[in-house]
Amino acid sequence: MSENTPSDQGYAPAPQKAKSKFEFLRGLTLLGLLLLIWIALSLATESFLTGQNMTNLMRQTSLWAIIAIGQTFVIITGGIDLSVGAIVGLSSTVVSILLKAGFPIWAAVAITMLIGPIVGAFHAFGILRMGLPPFIITLASMTGLRGIGLLLTDGLTITGLPDEFVNFSRESFLGIPALAWMALIVAIPAFMLLHHTRWGRYIYAVGSNAEAARLSGVSISRTIYLVYITSASCATFAGILTASRISIGVATTGESWELQSIAAAVIGGASLFGAVGNVLGPILGSLLLTTINNGANLLNINPFWQRIIAGALIVLIVWLDQMRRKKR
Repeated sequence: MSENTPSDQGYAPAPQKAKSKFEFLRGLTLLGLLLLIWIALSLATESFLTGQNMTNLMRQTSLWAIIAIGQTFVIITGGIDLSVGAIVGLSSTVVSILLKAGFPIWAAVAITMLIGPIVGAFHAFGILRMGLPPFIITLASMTGLRGIGLLLTDGLTITGLPDEFVNFSRESFLGIPALAWMALIVAIPAFMLLHHTRWGRYIYAVGSNAEAARLSGVSISRTIYLVYITSASCATFAGILTASRISIGVATTGESWELQSIAAAVIGGASLFGAVGNVLGPILGSLLLTTINNGANLLNINPFWQRIIAGALIVLIVWLDQMRRKKR
């Protein structure tokens, strides 16, 4: 059977029921942990449960969740995308330059969104045709894209963006911030693609056993292109929304967000070994990380502890994942 004529048999990761049960239990554990942290923070500080703080929490969670959803697609195939933070910075810069040049908002956004497919396709090409590991090709992009953004602006900040563009991130609909609606707009199609389409099964199959998937007729190349374009496109969208939120374009925006996206995906249940992950997980993971950061700020805790806690969570969860795999 050829690579481009996929069959519907032989590529579903197994055991599916055990994996689904494990992911469900992990989701409940995350929800329970979030609830405990929220209760603790509401008792420790009077400002945590205020409307303004919860709105800010939702806005920041939304940006990280959008990036983490795309990152999860890549991680399920056994890959990694270290460029997402740099894509955020570059896209926020490009959309700001276009707006300052007089482009209509819709045109500036549409043109900037082209960054995602271009960068994602470049990553897939490097992995499939050049034989480069995902870590190397996306690390190179992380450095190169950040440099392109700095070159475009000479390291300066772009200010004076249109009020209509800036005000969007501050608006709400039905009491929910506009940025949260944007995250939902990303999450619903991502959920349908990953969990209710043939291509979603292909993504899991590649992460489970790429050679077995290929022999079953799964198009490895198309799947890799799909996940890396998805990841880069999510980061590009998040970059545009970030420019709206902070009202400026800065090439260094999104520094270390690649680590946040990986942490959110892994904490949310994605396995760095591939074939495990879902769309809800990175949303919960992003909410947990944002809550930790927000709570640390409210309690005036040294911000460096936030990174230590996130790193410790990654080590713990990856270790637990290894233990689970060894028990199979």
